[in-house]
Amino acid sequence: MKKQYPIGPVMLDVAGLSLTQQEQEKINHPNTGAVILFSRNYQNPEQVTQLITSIRNTRNGDILIAVDQEGGRVQRFQNGFTRLPPASWYGNTPELAESAGWLMATELLSVGVDFSFAPVLDIDCGISQIIGDRSFSSDPNLATQLASLFRKGMHTAGMAATGKHFPGHGAVALDSHLTLPIDTRDLDSIRAKDFLPFIQLIKDGLEGIMPAHVLYPNIDPNPAGFSPFWIQQILRQELKFNGTVFSDDLSMTGAATAGDFPERARLAQEAGCDMLLVCNNPDAAEQVLDSLPITEDPIREQRLRRMQGKPGDSKACKNTEKWQQTSLLINQLIENHA
Repeated sequence: MKKQYPIGPVMLDVAGLSLTQQEQEKINHPNTGAVILFSRNYQNPEQVTQLITSIRNTRNGDILIAVDQEGGRVQRFQNGFTRLPPASWYGNTPELAESAGWLMATELLSVGVDFSFAPVLDIDCGISQIIGDRSFSSDPNLATQLASLFRKGMHTAGMAATGKHFPGHGAVALDSHLTLPIDTRDLDSIRAKDFLPFIQLIKDGLEGIMPAHVLYPNIDPNPAGFSPFWIQQILRQELKFNGTVFSDDLSMTGAATAGDFPERARLAQEAGCDMLLVCNNPDAAEQVLDSLPITEDPIREQRLRRMQGKPGDSKACKNTEKWQQTSLLINQLIENHA
């Protein structure tokens, strides 16, 4: 019997609605561990279910399927899914945050997705447009409460959660997709405000965290996603986080200061990232897959397996009274804001 690969340390993407031969080969590379889907990969629930099935059938071993499905500006699957509001809209209806987390997770699990990169744990400081209403609140205590409820809903549905972007992306104006933002605050300021949601959700059992492509020069010379200080000393030792650390996309301009793609991958992994995202650049993904040593890491494997979803039934999902009632309440929330 052919030996199956463990879940590898690289998350990559695919170009369209179905797989090419070259993509099948990359998915079956020993270092591949996950595929992230985007709007270009989605047509309707039936099509994406088929795409996910083909990804899983291609892999000689387990593989994780992820998507960004926060709601608001960041919701990759729309047609056939409930349109979710931005996180900031739950402030006046905290109980709906938990229901929305459950609904989002239930709908994704029903088509075969393991997890969404949610919730956003950044505090809105009125500065960052790329975060903005993706944050639950500018009040750290309210943001913590709402994010905890949203994560609880995801957990109830059977989905692992990933908090982003550690230690906080809300106090910089620049977009790390386009440049490297610099946050000049000191550690005490960040600890007193931005840490609060991370501390609470780690206590709740948060399974994943994504560091920010942000530089905090008065604290450490490396951007957070390439920093042993932030990942190992603060996240692992001080905050006692024992789940998966996902790098943010290594193709983003905010990661470019770390060097070429193999060097970015090496530095992120050495800093403590369990899984490396390389998106929207197939050549870069190939470079990273081929440059990383092929190693078995039981601790990493254990962390990544916690990200596996508990699959649901897409047809049964929308026939439940809970789904219908929750969808109705979310649609009413959106109409009230319109």
